[in-house]
Amino acid sequence: MEKQTEVVRNDAAKGCSAGRNKGIPGILLAAPASGSGKTAVSCALMEVFQRKGLAVKACKCGPDYIDPMFHREVLGVDSENLDLFFTDEDTLEKIYVRHGGGADLVITEGVMGYYDGMSLDSAKASSYHVARTLKLPVILVVSGRGAALSLAAVIKGMAEYRRDSGIQGILLNQISAGLYPRLKEMLEQELKSMGHPIPVLGYIPRDPAFCFESRHLGLVTPEETEGLKEQIRKAGDILSETVDLEQIVRIAERAARERTDRCGGRDRADSGKRSGGGTRIAVARDQAFCFYYKDNLELLEELGCSLIFFSPLSDRRLPEADGFILGGGYPELYAGNLSSNRGMRDSIRRATEKGVPCLAECGGFMYLHETLQDGNGREWPMAGVIRGKAFPTGRLSRFGYVEIGQNHNGKTDTTADSWLAPGEKIRGHEFHYWDSTDNGSSCTAARPDGKRSWNCIHAEKNLFAGFPHLYLPSCRKFAERFVRKCRNYQKTSGKGEVSLSL
Repeated sequence: MEKQTEVVRNDAAKGCSAGRNKGIPGILLAAPASGSGKTAVSCALMEVFQRKGLAVKACKCGPDYIDPMFHREVLGVDSENLDLFFTDEDTLEKIYVRHGGGADLVITEGVMGYYDGMSLDSAKASSYHVARTLKLPVILVVSGRGAALSLAAVIKGMAEYRRDSGIQGILLNQISAGLYPRLKEMLEQELKSMGHPIPVLGYIPRDPAFCFESRHLGLVTPEETEGLKEQIRKAGDILSETVDLEQIVRIAERAARERTDRCGGRDRADSGKRSGGGTRIAVARDQAFCFYYKDNLELLEELGCSLIFFSPLSDRRLPEADGFILGGGYPELYAGNLSSNRGMRDSIRRATEKGVPCLAECGGFMYLHETLQDGNGREWPMAGVIRGKAFPTGRLSRFGYVEIGQNHNGKTDTTADSWLAPGEKIRGHEFHYWDSTDNGSSCTAARPDGKRSWNCIHAEKNLFAGFPHLYLPSCRKFAERFVRKCRNYQKTSGKGEVSLSL
């Protein structure tokens, strides 16, 4: 397939309010349930469209770090989270426009089942909610294993459950080449007779190239990354023969033109570039610490910060900085290496004792403990900032969305050093199989429905550390206070040369 010459660009124009995704060709890949093959199909499509010359960008519905990291590191595709718990609809549109600007095609991978939202009886923050908000055409990935005519009932139900389902194409997973032509003809005829002329765009055969194990998506070694690149290339080779790629592009372009025509113009996308400033924030980033929301880092740059990346695994000490962030990741897999790097552990501990502002989330929080127990039960000395130990539970602990606010404990912290003002909330997400003997009690984390809450977070003058992964744009003032703490430290310590005195 040659690169399309009529790709609708996101050129500058005026008409509707800024932030709409007019002019960005995109699709959303969804499924009736998790385990239907969305991730493998999404990655294979990104690979083959890039190979054919299209500028491809990726998005992932929901709070997941791993798929966007996978897109960037294995496929070399810039990726963005789209989450309607973290942001409102208008903000989501602006994020999509900023991210998708200049792309020939944006491929968004859905989360869970298409209509599955924040609770059992809600579609809020579901893939459907994202597709409806952004007016994205939906390609439904349906497993055809062990079914025939029943597939028509499933697809009809998915298309009719909401009038604005947006489903414009079907991909059949786990289908043989011999069965596909008959199954395609039957399904298209049945759907058309029921008022749903939805085309079947192709099939995905049963093949090891489409088998992604959960550990693979963890992306923990360079060797694993290289193997996955070859696996996805093979998957792309297969889809180039079994899927109507041109029709997928036409569906994406048609939807982009319709959005443009309705609004009478195309908006200019924000390039997304941010210039750093004089406030230096060191960010841990290596195999052990790799979970960061792109929006968080861009917000810090927007607030005038320069981000300096370092590795607690291989660097001997903190770089010169006015504050630092320890993000989530896999410290439990690298506990021995992290522990053996005593210079870095001592540097981290002394920096916090000296008053350097520190934001630590999940894996970074675990690293701050006195000890971290690995999956084999061995305890390893860590930074020693948190008096306690992190240990495996063998199950997900406190999994899901959270809203975090001050834990008043009979009093309200109104000091200038507080991280959160009274009544203020910041949104986040928890996903971890480890726990702590001291989770902190400075804040309260609550489920969005208010049915469950618990104490969390060590919040001190220069430290905010706990299991929740925070989405900073959900409480811009929190991010501003963190930056202000870093600037105040910079002023009181001369030039903030942390490492020189450690």
